[in-house]
Amino acid sequence: MRWEGEPDVAEREGGYPPRVPAEGALAGPLLMAGLFVGPLYRSPRDEGVERSVAVVDETGVLYERLAPRLEENGWTVRQELAGGDVVAALRPRVEEGELGGFVVLDARTLETGDAMFYAEEGPSTVNRLVMRTAISRAALEHGLEQSGIDADALLGGGELRVELLSESGGGLDRPSFVVAYFGAFFLYMVILLYAVSVMRATLEEKTSRIVEVIVSSMKPWHLMLGKIVGVGAVSMTQMAIWLASVVLLASVGIPAMLAARPELAQLEDLAEVLPDPGLLALFVGFFVLGFFMYSGLYASVGAMCNTDEEAQQAQFPLVMFLVVPIVMVMPVIDNPMSPMSTGLSLFPLFSPILMWARVAGGGVPAWQVALSFVLMALAVVAIAWLAGRIYKTGILMTGKRPTLPELWRWVREA
Repeated sequence: MRWEGEPDVAEREGGYPPRVPAEGALAGPLLMAGLFVGPLYRSPRDEGVERSVAVVDETGVLYERLAPRLEENGWTVRQELAGGDVVAALRPRVEEGELGGFVVLDARTLETGDAMFYAEEGPSTVNRLVMRTAISRAALEHGLEQSGIDADALLGGGELRVELLSESGGGLDRPSFVVAYFGAFFLYMVILLYAVSVMRATLEEKTSRIVEVIVSSMKPWHLMLGKIVGVGAVSMTQMAIWLASVVLLASVGIPAMLAARPELAQLEDLAEVLPDPGLLALFVGFFVLGFFMYSGLYASVGAMCNTDEEAQQAQFPLVMFLVVPIVMVMPVIDNPMSPMSTGLSLFPLFSPILMWARVAGGGVPAWQVALSFVLMALAVVAIAWLAGRIYKTGILMTGKRPTLPELWRWVREA
C-alpha cells in the first residue's frame, strides 16, 4: 500500500526495467539535421550581391580558367577590362551594391598564385578558401601546360592501383579510413554505454531489494537474460534511428545543402565513403555480439557489488578490454594483414572493434571474419554460463565485495 501520488519502489530507485530517455535517441539525428538545414536559411539570396564578383585579368590568360571554377561554387562572375586605375573605377560599383567585390589578377599571380580581392566586407572563411584555391589552381594549370604537362591528369591526383600478390590478401570492400576509425570508436562508445546500463540496472535492483521479490517468482538467470535482452532491444532501436538518419541526411540533406551552398562542394565526397548495406550488416553484427559479451560481464559486476563506488572499481578490468582495442585501432588500420592485427582481431573481446577496423580499413579474408563471429558466439555462450552462476549467487549477497577465490566458489557451487 502507498499513499496517492507517492512513487513506488521501482520509480524511487530508478525504475524497472531500466529506462533510456527518448531524448537520447532523437537528439543525435536532430543535431545532424540542424547542421544540414541551418545553412539553407542563409542561402545565396540572403547574401545579396556578395556572390557577384568581377575579375580583372591583367595576365590575359587566367580568366577563362578561373571563371568556371568560381561559377561552380555559386558566384556570378563577370570580366572587367584591365587598364588604368581599376580600383578607382570599380569602387563606386561595389559601394552602390552592384558588385560584391572584384579580383585583380596580375603577373605575380602567374608566379605565386597571389591576387587581390577588393570588397566592402571580408568574405567568409569558406569563401576565402574557395576563391584562393580556384585562383592558385588556375595559375598552376597554366604553368603546367606551358611546360607541356597534362595539368588535368596531374592535378587530378592520379590513381594508385594495387595488385595483391597472394590470394590471401584479398578481402572485402575498403571504404575509407574515416569509416574504419570512427566506426570502431562508435562501437566502443555504444557497447560501453549499454553494457554499463545493464550493470547499473542490476545494482539498483540489488540495493533497493526489489530483486528479492522478483527472484521469488523466476530464476535469477532468467532475470539476467531479460535485462540484457531488454537493454539490447533499446540499444538496437536507437542505433536503427541513428543509421536511418545518417542514410537520410546523406541521400537528401547533402544534395539540398550543396544546392544552397555550392562552395561546400567537398561534402559530395562524404556520401562516397559511407559504408554499403553489407558493411552496415557487419557493423550491426559486431555490435550485437559485443554487447552480449560485455553486458553479461557487467551484469556480473553489478550483482557482486553493493555500491556505485564498488562497481566503478570492479569494472576497471572490463573497461581495459575495451580501451586496449581502441588504442590498437590505428596500427590495425595501417597494417590490417600483419600477424599482430590478425591475432588481436580474432580475440573475442577485441573482435567487435578490431575486426571491424580491419574489414573497413583495409580488407580481410572472409574466412577470418566468419571465424571471428564463431569465436564471439562461443564467447557469448561461455560468458553467459559464467555470468549466470555469479549472478545467481551475487544478486542476493550483501556485505563486502567478493574476492577472486570467493567468485570461483560461487561459480562451482551455483
